[in-house]
Amino acid sequence: MHLRRPLALCAGALALSLGVLTSCGFDLATDRPYTPGVGANNRDADVDVLAAVIVAAQPNEATFIATLVNNTETDASLTGVSGGVDVAPFEPIEVASRDYVNLADGDGVLVTGDFDAGQVIELTLTMSTGEAVTLNVPVVRACQEYLGLDLTGKSTFIPYDCSAEPPAAGEH
Repeated sequence: MHLRRPLALCAGALALSLGVLTSCGFDLATDRPYTPGVGANNRDADVDVLAAVIVAAQPNEATFIATLVNNTETDASLTGVSGGVDVAPFEPIEVASRDYVNLADGDGVLVTGDFDAGQVIELTLTMSTGEAVTLNVPVVRACQEYLGLDLTGKSTFIPYDCSAEPPAAGEH
């Protein structure tokens, strides 16, 4: 009869420690949003910025694209883009309440500067809500899924060789 009490205590202690032993806890990687892809994402503001990239058919001029998701009950708009590039003037891009706008559908923002595919450029997006979001945006070649998304359309257009290997991040 004396053997049952230590056995019960051991079983109870084991049952209580199972939560720690099985790695249960908070902030698990599987509980966090993850979007596999090249573009930069930011979900910290009222308007999410998803899959942001600068699509370049040639060095030094390109098109900034992203998906903007308005998580509020009021309409919002992208009013400014600034940072490591020169931005061509653009009309505010409206995003209706609880809706999204994909800038790859023709509303991209034209940018110029000293950059090339493979680089990462810090951009700040200003919204009509008063919030600003800063992202490290990769510059990608206008090849494969990005083919046709660079809206610069210059007559001196010399596209990248899409059959060649793209540069590694940080190379240009």
